[in-house]
Amino acid sequence: MATKVLYPAKISTEIHNKQACTIFQMGHTPLLRISYRGLGDDFRVLRRRIFFAHCRKLAVIQASFSHSSVADPIRLPLNNNNGSQLKSNEAALILIRHGESLWNEKNLFTGCVDVPLTQKGVEEAIEAGKRISNIPVDIIYTSALIRAQMTAMLAMTQHRRKKVPIIMHNESQQFIEWTQIYSVETKRQSIPAIPAWQLNERMYGELQGLNKQETAERFGKERVHEWRRSYDIPPPSGESLEMCADRAVAYFKENIEPRLLIGNNVLIAAHGNSLRSIIMYLDKLSSQEVINLELSTGIPMLYICKEGKFIRRGSPTGPNEASVYAYTWNLASYRQKLDNMLQ
Repeated sequence: MATKVLYPAKISTEIHNKQACTIFQMGHTPLLRISYRGLGDDFRVLRRRIFFAHCRKLAVIQASFSHSSVADPIRLPLNNNNGSQLKSNEAALILIRHGESLWNEKNLFTGCVDVPLTQKGVEEAIEAGKRISNIPVDIIYTSALIRAQMTAMLAMTQHRRKKVPIIMHNESQQFIEWTQIYSVETKRQSIPAIPAWQLNERMYGELQGLNKQETAERFGKERVHEWRRSYDIPPPSGESLEMCADRAVAYFKENIEPRLLIGNNVLIAAHGNSLRSIIMYLDKLSSQEVINLELSTGIPMLYICKEGKFIRRGSPTGPNEASVYAYTWNLASYRQKLDNMLQ
């Protein structure tokens, strides 16, 4: 299946004092601004190269699918009364903090140690899936840690569209070849899940594996609270929230936001601190505001991306709550389409 490349809607070049600036826009949203000097014979060639390089950046997931096991996700079409397909200028973004892990249960600092969910965590992930079962999902991003991946996989088992989430493994060329899928219809019924270490929990350094209560008694409650809740003070040999935000937000802006801007609906299953970092970016929170932000395990949070802006819609309350689907016309239409398909 050929890879579909999606091009920006508007490209313009401004020239001031022999310095050119090429601007790529999607609707009213500038996606990239590149400045360069020199207006000689190579000007048009350079502008063309930059344009196609940016197109490849926007199509980063599509390009990866050309040598991976799952084709580009095919969205369920929304039809109007005349039966013609609608072009959406909005997309859904769902954030889920993973369910309870075995070390959460034991009150241990977990950080980047890779431990699975408890039975309670499994149930939380399934409940999260019920809450988002009528919201479209085209692509999934998770951290590289099993507790986030389990949460995403279990949540999607509850989705009414019944597409199968498949984790994309690009560790080696042989792995890519061995995970090929040769049925077009099977690819159509799949959703790619992209693991990214940049979405991992903050690394707690020398605290990882320690009991939180015993650590507070050893170092003092104030010191441990400072390590856990300050923005820019890391624990010994670990990451601060600021350091976690640097990698998580950069990955979101580079890989996930372009998908939302072209209308793909995205689910992110990750961790308390990596998700707080992304919410800080989406809601334009200050460093003081983000350290007071609490996220419950297994509770999805919904945003609508429309015309380059992110609007928080809170948490879907359950699959039978009609008010959730009245947030936008597109969500209501998607649910109606599901109802018609599954009758």
